[in-house]
Amino acid sequence: MTYKMLVLNIDGTLLQENGRIHKQTREAIEFALQKGIHIILATTRNFPAAKRIAKSLKLKDYIIAHHGAFIAKDIGKPIYVHRVHEQITSEITALLESFSCQIRLVNEKFLIGNKIKVPNNMMAKVVFQSANRFMYQERYVDSISEKLLDQPVSPPNMEVVFFDEKDMDDAKRAIKEMYDEVVCIPIEPLKMVIVPAGVSKLTGVKFVCSQYGIKRHEVVSIGAGMDDIPLMNWSGMGVAMGNSPKEVQDAADWITRTNNDNGVAYMVKEHFRKQYRLGFLNKLKNAEEPIEEFDLISAEENELK
Repeated sequence: MTYKMLVLNIDGTLLQENGRIHKQTREAIEFALQKGIHIILATTRNFPAAKRIAKSLKLKDYIIAHHGAFIAKDIGKPIYVHRVHEQITSEITALLESFSCQIRLVNEKFLIGNKIKVPNNMMAKVVFQSANRFMYQERYVDSISEKLLDQPVSPPNMEVVFFDEKDMDDAKRAIKEMYDEVVCIPIEPLKMVIVPAGVSKLTGVKFVCSQYGIKRHEVVSIGAGMDDIPLMNWSGMGVAMGNSPKEVQDAADWITRTNNDNGVAYMVKEHFRKQYRLGFLNKLKNAEEPIEEFDLISAEENELK
């Protein structure tokens, strides 16, 4: 099988637990790029945060950010944007403020979050991308709904972290019953993202594939979250990180190592090492006369050893 696109989640996949990208992972990404593979980041993170990572890896393809609601190479030139309407954003925010939760309205240029006293055991859940504070404006207010009266916002997505499982279930059920315009997608046991109906990482990848003329069976996706399962099921090969929940691993075609053990690099080495460069394959396909097969593998397979 020849793969033409590699779709990567960021958190729990590209990034180690310390928030960094290991040298071996960087080398694997470079190796795949040299093969002519399109490498797409598909993430719930805001566009500037995803763009910063893409730039560090020298990726020039489209970025699927905001859980599929914002797709672009450059922030000023998106090829797809779908937002939660201002009025619905205001109403859902007011509803969520009746629960004990951290709320964030995530725009591609800024976010608005609520100030809330966080239990000590939940601190790690509500620390979001602080390293980007100088390139991405974050504002935290006592009441988001009151702020929206003066400054309406139509975000691509909303992120919510709950402190109680029942609260999350009740909020998700209420939003589902009241609004057909949005969907709530759980991404962790106590964390969900709210996006416009029809938006997801999967629909984002399908849209990008249509731009490149890439077919489903030519796509490899690697993920670690519950929200990655639909994309993994759709892809030609769905790969689960070794640190992902059991449900994610059960849905995968292949399970790689953990993010702390360079799972992305291991997967690339195992599945792309013996694939010819796409440019070479295109030359064979377009050749007028049959060309005898010859082995380029030995010259390439040492690159990731």
